[in-house]
Amino acid sequence: MTVLDEQGRPETPLASGETETLVGFLDYHRATFAWKCAGLDAAGLKATVGASTMTLGGMLKHLAKVEDRWFSHRIGGNQPQALWNAVDWDADPDWDWNTAAEDSPEQLHALWQDAVSRSREILSEALADGGLDRPARRPTGDGRTASVRWIVMHMIEEYARHNGHADLIRESVDGLIGE
Repeated sequence: MTVLDEQGRPETPLASGETETLVGFLDYHRATFAWKCAGLDAAGLKATVGASTMTLGGMLKHLAKVEDRWFSHRIGGNQPQALWNAVDWDADPDWDWNTAAEDSPEQLHALWQDAVSRSREILSEALADGGLDRPARRPTGDGRTASVRWIVMHMIEEYARHNGHADLIRESVDGLIGE
């Protein structure tokens, strides 16, 4: 049984195996990010802090891309979603961040939630087919192949880093504070 905290985040397992612990922490960080982005209008998703141009909307779009790249493309061996293939990344390597202000809050949340849903399915399939040691189906740009374990750990790091950014931005928008 999954226990949720007061923000609706799944509690991480205190005494489980490696797979359950890693997936538990990834789901916890995803839920923390969802909490930090919840209920904001377009202005809230476009807010920045200090000298940074980083926004919560940009993070939603960026993390949707990162989810797709690591889970669907690398682990699953699928082509990236059509949205990411239509971008001239050489012309604008930060396209995901730079174009988020053009999208509605509903579009941004749906993009991220759809990517997370696909990632969960692909991760579940990979864990059933070789576990954490299973190599990804597609190598990285430099030709190396990551394990499922490495990708899950990388995604925990990615969310933990951006959750720190999200804390600061959300507090500046409406004062919401918390972990």
